[in-house]
Amino acid sequence: MSEVVLNKELHIEMIRQPRRRFFGTAAIAMAATQIGEIAFAAAQTNKAASKIPAIKQGTNTSFKSLKQINAGLLDVGYAEDGPADGSPVVLLHGWPYDIHSYVDVAPLLASKGYRVIVPYLRGYGTTRFLANDTFRNGQQSAVAIDIVALMDALKIRKTIVAGFDWGARTADIMAVLWPERCKGLVSVSGYLIGNPAANRKPLPPKAEFAWWYEYYFATQNGLAGYGKYTHEFAKLIWQQASPNWNFDDATFDRSAAALDNPDHVSIAIHNYRWRIGIAEGESKYDDLEKQLAKGSVISVPTITLEGDANGAPHAPASAYREKFSGRYEHRELTGGVGHNLPQEAPQAFAQAVVDVDNFS
Repeated sequence: MSEVVLNKELHIEMIRQPRRRFFGTAAIAMAATQIGEIAFAAAQTNKAASKIPAIKQGTNTSFKSLKQINAGLLDVGYAEDGPADGSPVVLLHGWPYDIHSYVDVAPLLASKGYRVIVPYLRGYGTTRFLANDTFRNGQQSAVAIDIVALMDALKIRKTIVAGFDWGARTADIMAVLWPERCKGLVSVSGYLIGNPAANRKPLPPKAEFAWWYEYYFATQNGLAGYGKYTHEFAKLIWQQASPNWNFDDATFDRSAAALDNPDHVSIAIHNYRWRIGIAEGESKYDDLEKQLAKGSVISVPTITLEGDANGAPHAPASAYREKFSGRYEHRELTGGVGHNLPQEAPQAFAQAVVDVDNFS
């Protein structure tokens, strides 16, 4: 998908809509003329970064070590690789994916001496709530607090945090609210922090169309349908978000198993309903959400990534450049790379982590 310049009205509207900061194929059809390549390489480091070796996508099918630890409200399941005393990296997955998005990235980083932590987010895999009566909350700040609690439980003071989709949003939030805990940031599709109040404002029809599943989830039929057809729904999203990724059934099934978590449907539905302001969050997170609603800039060293065949809604990199005030670089990946970028292009993702580490 080539980048395009949105006309002035659409560009302003996009900036106002944190939920829909990334338009996707249908919405981009409304845009005007192409802008060519984004030239944000001015922030490139002068250090000679360690080069990640080439790896064939799908080389690995499992992780070296799977663990559990109590952290905050959760018993968190996570994969770990690399030396225990290595520089930490936390890799965060999206919806409807799981930790296997990093099954090739983790050993690449471990081979460079990093301590790699890949947690299942709340509602995925082996992560469970410690109390049965805890509200199954999917709002953005709650998910970010989970990761800070995990860092505390693992005695990690500061880490590189990297992710895509829900994981990129969570990483962005951590960099805004707790920059002292973030050594660096790698974020697919850039600045994804949401604001439910702003999301109530309508977008043009083709832009709204890209968010069809959000409207489906707003209905009771959507709740029932996602619960009944979770795997089928996830596979459809995978196909739409990564139209050039020819994943096989085994690859999909390994990740889809994580969606069988008993809290997954509740968390996912609440997340998307909360984003458009039709479901309440928890009052204890109100102050954090007010901070996030301000659209604060991210000051930690950052590399943002985008694939040329991302079929999920996303903005051009020029739309979020101003949201990063620290050392910064944007990278466009070619060759049909879609939404699940770390699994589709593990070498490029791992290289971004190594390079952002060299920014500091």
